[in-house]
Amino acid sequence: MTETITATETTTDGERADVLVVGSGIAGCAAALAAAREGADVLLLTKATKPDDASTDWAQGGISTTRGNPESLKADIIDASDGTADPAAVETLVENADEAVEDVLVDTLEIDFDEGEDGAFDYTREAAHSESRILHVDAATGMHILRPFLNHVDNHERIEVRQDTAALELITAEGRVHGVVSDERPEGHPIYAGVTVLATGGIGALYGRSTNPDDATGDGIAMAALAGADIEDMEYVQFHPTAYGGENPFLLSEALRGEGAVLRNGNGERFMEDYHPQGDLAPRDVVARAVDTEREETGEVILDVSPLEFDAEYPGIAEKCRDRGIEGDRIPVAPCEHFLCGGIDVDDRGRTSLDRLYAVGECARTGVHGANRLASTSLLEGLVWGLRAGEDATGFEPNPVEAPELRDSDPALPDRFAAEKFTRLTRTMDEYLGLERDPDEVARASAVLRRLKGEVDAYVRTRTARDLYELRNASVVALLIARAASENTESVGCHYVATERDESTAEPTADD
Repeated sequence: MTETITATETTTDGERADVLVVGSGIAGCAAALAAAREGADVLLLTKATKPDDASTDWAQGGISTTRGNPESLKADIIDASDGTADPAAVETLVENADEAVEDVLVDTLEIDFDEGEDGAFDYTREAAHSESRILHVDAATGMHILRPFLNHVDNHERIEVRQDTAALELITAEGRVHGVVSDERPEGHPIYAGVTVLATGGIGALYGRSTNPDDATGDGIAMAALAGADIEDMEYVQFHPTAYGGENPFLLSEALRGEGAVLRNGNGERFMEDYHPQGDLAPRDVVARAVDTEREETGEVILDVSPLEFDAEYPGIAEKCRDRGIEGDRIPVAPCEHFLCGGIDVDDRGRTSLDRLYAVGECARTGVHGANRLASTSLLEGLVWGLRAGEDATGFEPNPVEAPELRDSDPALPDRFAAEKFTRLTRTMDEYLGLERDPDEVARASAVLRRLKGEVDAYVRTRTARDLYELRNASVVALLIARAASENTESVGCHYVATERDESTAEPTADD
């Protein structure tokens, strides 16, 4: 990344930028680009120190288009959501999809999407899609989009990208957001902006098994919630059905099943037809629960990739399999936390309930996904809402106000405090807020999480450290998930309320 500072000025009371973007995935890059195109000076902050610290870089399957049939895509999104997606939000996504992809990914970044022998795009199909409409690069599409996108915004004369910089608190006054306090100084560093755009990604670090980076701690959602922003649909945590089933899980893209790979249980039998008419290409929530059930009843579930030219067509995934000692066509799989369908409630331009605060990407709840996300719509949502938010966020002057000053004292914090508390948090989330939720267990988990948050808050008030703020953010988000899960007593999409309780299940305690 370039060292030149072009987008901010240092002042006695902090820094100023027209637009401040927090996060460097596809949504954050899109917001920064759109704002800069409108003439704004943009500062993009990111905790990341390399592209693969962002969830976008980990995305495999691809990015959906309408392929000339927008009504079909709308129907698939709503069907996959179990009928809960907001039709107006789906309309916004679909009507802007092809133009956004063409403008940014094809024309501006010149992404080399896979093509067939005839030179036309090689569209693939994924679960719950009724047709092949997904643009991809091998099965590593996110990497091939994000890295050139980051380079492009970093080289833009109106955008400064600042890596290894965390936003710790929002600066608020009278219902308006004025910027953030970053961790660039021990006592906190105020950055004032006309508009602040949160693009901080997901919550994977709250679970022991996730397809997200380790620093996906829900920072934007927690900061927005603590500032009083509306948060919605937090119970809808999506689990991907086909992650590698052993240690160090990684995603096995739905494109594999879209091209012919099949799921088999421990008896070697295909089973998905017993669970859903679409079989192996049923919606994610259905497949994830089916895989979990078959693993419990037959000992394992494998993804049989023998119908594919696996090594040739999916070299990146094949290499990860070899790294874990898998040489054949049978890959053990298990469900794994993948995506949060809820988040900071926003409108069709990414505006939150707080003045001058926007949110885009996975940390935002647009209404597109409802209770369950359709495959390969996350990159598209981040791109479309990022562009719309960045374009809308211009024309506001920064207004420095009194910023919270953080403390740099050290109250003899144990070296492993944050790590130990995170282990306790993830254990609680895995056991009681996973694929199935029992109301009594959710209530007990909430009690554990409240006690944990209280312990963390006591340290955060006296010491400025990124890992402590990440732990605070994770505990806030975990409580929001637990609260939403307790309030929604009906199974819908990826929120599944267990009908029978296993009385032998141990209850969490404050020491778990």
